[in-house]
Amino acid sequence: MSKMSKTSPTHSTPDPAENASVNRSGYLRKPQILSRECVAKSRLFQVESLALRFSNGEERQFERLTGADRGAVMIVAMPDPEHVLLIREYAAGFEDYVLTLPKGLVDPGEDIITAANRELMEECGFGAHRIEPLVELSLAPNYMRHRMQVLLATDLYPKRLPGDEPEPLIVETHALEELPALLMREDFHEARAIAALYIARDKLREEKRNSETNLL
Repeated sequence: MSKMSKTSPTHSTPDPAENASVNRSGYLRKPQILSRECVAKSRLFQVESLALRFSNGEERQFERLTGADRGAVMIVAMPDPEHVLLIREYAAGFEDYVLTLPKGLVDPGEDIITAANRELMEECGFGAHRIEPLVELSLAPNYMRHRMQVLLATDLYPKRLPGDEPEPLIVETHALEELPALLMREDFHEARAIAALYIARDKLREEKRNSETNLL
């Protein structure tokens, strides 16, 4: 993908909308979409071609993956304050089994809390009395607009729902404080799962520090 060229300074006074854009991104305005075309389509994905004109007059052709935009959730589920549940599942992109966090699409009519609890029941055999949003993550934003809502699930209880996985998933329990050791494994490399675990770990560390401070 080509590198954007920053526009030259101008002595004219841009309108308020352009000023707001400059403050956020450093560019005068977003590129103009000249045309868009579906160039390929499958059961799950659509490849869209975009013809863009940038604020400096440069024109480029970009391609991106689009989908149903239903939303997705990833769950950091903790059976106790020190451990997290990970699943082992087949990743067709790598043609191998990988270790990752439970995740899935949000079904029509669901909110992210309901979707996270359902996915946790389907993939790990647990429900959660407490689920709270942590962060929203994207994946390869130059090529797709997919967003993943990461949620922290605690106070777990046994509950199994049937899922759509082709084979039973293997559920493993790992210590949250042993993330460096997990990163050394060849089967643990999904960036979103790594980011989610570090964010959850830091949040829990901060809550523990605040709790200990309040007790002094």
